[in-house]
Amino acid sequence: MSPNAQTNAGRLVYSVTQITREIKVVLEDAFPQVWVEGEVSNFKLHSSGHMYFALKDPESVLNCAFFRGSNQGIKFQIKDGLKILCFGRVGFYNKSGQTQLYVERVEPKGVGELQLAFEQLKERLQKEGLFDEAHKRPVPMLPSKIGIVTSPTGAAIRDILHILKRRFNDIEVLIYPVKVQGEGAAEDISGAIKEMNRIKDIDVLILARGGGSLEDLWAFNEEAVARAIYNSGIPVISAVGHEIDYTIADFVADLRAPTPSAAAELVIANKEDLSGKLDSLIRILRKYPIEAIERYGQEIDDLCRRMDSHAAHAIEMGAEKVNSLIGMLDALSPLAILKRGYSITLMMPEGGVPPQRGRLLRSVKGVKAGDIIETRLAVGRMTSEVKEISKEETR
Repeated sequence: MSPNAQTNAGRLVYSVTQITREIKVVLEDAFPQVWVEGEVSNFKLHSSGHMYFALKDPESVLNCAFFRGSNQGIKFQIKDGLKILCFGRVGFYNKSGQTQLYVERVEPKGVGELQLAFEQLKERLQKEGLFDEAHKRPVPMLPSKIGIVTSPTGAAIRDILHILKRRFNDIEVLIYPVKVQGEGAAEDISGAIKEMNRIKDIDVLILARGGGSLEDLWAFNEEAVARAIYNSGIPVISAVGHEIDYTIADFVADLRAPTPSAAAELVIANKEDLSGKLDSLIRILRKYPIEAIERYGQEIDDLCRRMDSHAAHAIEMGAEKVNSLIGMLDALSPLAILKRGYSITLMMPEGGVPPQRGRLLRSVKGVKAGDIIETRLAVGRMTSEVKEISKEETR
């Protein structure tokens, strides 16, 4: 007989408290450490930080409690429909009479915890627009000062400095040393990006780390680093891991370099190449004015030739018109009439002699003997005295 039970007319009788206490002891003794697999349902995050949800499969449901003290380190988000593995102990909650699993650790089912956390954060930040191309700024072609956020002792910084020196040996570089792995690395990196932005003459930032596992590179998948890159006023080149490694920082950065060495190749052009291109441009510029003058001179000559041709044609056409008008005027001229044998007679003023202007005579009326008249012929003129007047009518 249970020590908590009482006998009553030969029957063993428990109070509710007594029996739930017995059940609790039995359950917790039987399942102190178990893994349970199921689909999350009815997930709730309490303001206290405790998480409550149910695990279910096609036939059964098991309530779960995931207290704040245990769920702080979880990197992915638990949500309805997610298949997970829960580790914990089975207990009995006296207040509601429910059996539930007190969860101590959770792993996603099918993919690793970090991979799921990566996918979830990537999806969320993408929806917020942190990866939008419209937000990305161009990396300057010739930066005067380059900032580098990385470990001061890693291979990445050595590779970058070696390549920068080879390509452009007098470029100015400012290194901000940070942890690139482990606890506190994300805070170090995001803080360094913010500090670098307080320095006004840095033209571009390189965020660098050598290769490693997903766990090693995890700091560059943290939301704090992503938001620091997004809010940076200086263009950021992400150079984390090897070519096949992609981090959240790569998606947010203005430019992704497949490796730290590649970042050094991308951030500054080769000085010798630039010098060669500059010499070539100078030669072109020196040659260009002469060619331009010659070309423009030829165009001016062509224009002059066309203008001369148009002017000559216009003069020729004008001359033809003038000659035509002269012909017409000649036909109408009194001289033309005189040439045909006619003459013009003028009555000269009394006592007057040419060149005094006379009056044109159309009739003998008013003319008397002794008047002086002038007769104009086709060639020359003559002055005469009227001897006799005949008033013979003309037709």
